[in-house]
Amino acid sequence: MKPEGFWLPFSRSHNCGELRESNAGETVFLMGWVARMRDLGGLKFINLRDRYGNTQLIVDTEDEALTEPSKQLRMEDVIAVEGVVGARPEDMARDDTPTGRIEVSVKRLVVLNKSEVPPFTITDEVKAHEDLRLKYRYLDLRRRPMKENIELRHRVLLAVRNYLDGRGFLEIETPLLVRCTPEGARDYLVPSRLNPGSFYALPQSPQLYKQILMVSGFDKYFQMARCLRDEDLRADRQPEHTQIDIEMSFVQEKDVFDVGEGLMKEIFQVGRGIRLDAPFPVLSYADAMDRYGTDKPDLRLGMEIQTLTEFFEGTGFKVISRAIDQGGCVRGFVVPGGAGIARRDLGELESEAKSLGAGGLLQLKFTGGKLSGQVAKFLGGDVEKRLVSGLDLEEGALLLAVVGKEPMVSTVLGKLRVDVGKLLELGRPDEFEFLWINQFPLFELDEETGTISPAHHFFSMPFEEDLIYLEKDPQKVRAHLYDLVCNGVELASGSIRIHSRELQERVMAVAGVSKDDAARRFGFLLDALEYGAPPHGGIAPGVDRIVMLLAGCDSIRDVIAFPKTQKAASLMDDAPSPVDAALLEELGIEIKRKE
Repeated sequence: MKPEGFWLPFSRSHNCGELRESNAGETVFLMGWVARMRDLGGLKFINLRDRYGNTQLIVDTEDEALTEPSKQLRMEDVIAVEGVVGARPEDMARDDTPTGRIEVSVKRLVVLNKSEVPPFTITDEVKAHEDLRLKYRYLDLRRRPMKENIELRHRVLLAVRNYLDGRGFLEIETPLLVRCTPEGARDYLVPSRLNPGSFYALPQSPQLYKQILMVSGFDKYFQMARCLRDEDLRADRQPEHTQIDIEMSFVQEKDVFDVGEGLMKEIFQVGRGIRLDAPFPVLSYADAMDRYGTDKPDLRLGMEIQTLTEFFEGTGFKVISRAIDQGGCVRGFVVPGGAGIARRDLGELESEAKSLGAGGLLQLKFTGGKLSGQVAKFLGGDVEKRLVSGLDLEEGALLLAVVGKEPMVSTVLGKLRVDVGKLLELGRPDEFEFLWINQFPLFELDEETGTISPAHHFFSMPFEEDLIYLEKDPQKVRAHLYDLVCNGVELASGSIRIHSRELQERVMAVAGVSKDDAARRFGFLLDALEYGAPPHGGIAPGVDRIVMLLAGCDSIRDVIAFPKTQKAASLMDDAPSPVDAALLEELGIEIKRKE
């Protein structure tokens, strides 16, 4: 059966989520996709779906005008109907859907377009492999959960614009074709046809341009910035992402925090009706690593890491005593109720600890008023008493500890803490615990090359009192860098920027960027800093991660309309793809294959 034509037979009067009992008796015109059908012999029930919801249609297949168009209908055909709204019989009414108390008796049915058999069933819960869903993304997006995620994203972006506009921020667009100035990840390069041999880069962030806007006097800027980075991908990474890029002049950290907290409160209220309490707690990077073993702690889990070395002094367990004598430490955390964790799961935790560099995992259960475990009898009575009283152990608790040198010990425990949280299903998905992490190191040591490089980027203002270490011991220098973390996910990163050319060049020099190289790569920013650059700072919350948290998803791919795979490929349109040789020749590009 062919569609009747390309032209709409009439205009849509209502959408499929709109009709109610108050519309009973009205003649309506609906359009949408066939989501489900039931043929009861003489009557066909069709569930018609569009973006707004579903409406049940009743088709009298013995009506000559409806017989032909209805008999060959199949799932996902696009149809238009004219019909009369009626109230469903009480025993067939449904209150779990907005249109569950009405149905539309069809008087005219027009097939607007036929559909091939979909490669997977378009239902709320789909069993299809993600690659198949990505290849047929236009079908996947018809599913209600995906539709709701995209609608949630829209509400979040609208809330951001309204909030920032109400506080005097201007939305200003910055270029997408920029100079190549790598900021830690690889740039995507774009050849210039008009300037043979030269390339643009796609921006990893609008960092330099938003700083120049501050020099220009636009003291409150924001942008829904598209950022592109050629880097390895994970569940919370994509080669292109959207960030709420914000910059302000004449601000300190606390001013940026106030704006960031107000923005999150607005987003969560509009997005999910969730009220957040502010101000959010603030932890220094050093404190976060000490207490949680990570700079992205999930506060919902509890189980703070503690130093236990003094509790084990005088122990007869040689592995521990030897490690302490060699300058190591004992650190661990208490898992309330953890004594019930299965032996197999504890074995997997120990394997994880060993894979991260630990010699093993100390496991002590507190049951029946005493400690038990493979090493408990070697500890000594005094050690046991100190542990029980010092840690205030309660019945059924489990102590997990690692012996060795820092920072390995804390890093291992930080990972195990998250694993235990998942194992015990700690932290409800509808519970959101925010905190700020600040005072990050400005520099870090690259273990592979042995060189000093910026921990985030080298536009961040060092602590004034740490400037004495800048050239002689740069790893001691803290910066006015900060991250916003929620439930173990980094949602935003920012800093107070350097607004002095002299200081900026000093910081670049420590990172191995000579004065000449700095002028070549960043000359336009350095020049601008000499023309009355104000003190300024900003932050860039990630839209994808925020919506992922609000939607309760595990991957940002589920909240992006057209995401890439972990190999940065778009399966739907087969990008990236080779281009015609003629175009390459015009651009002066020759492809050399890697051997």
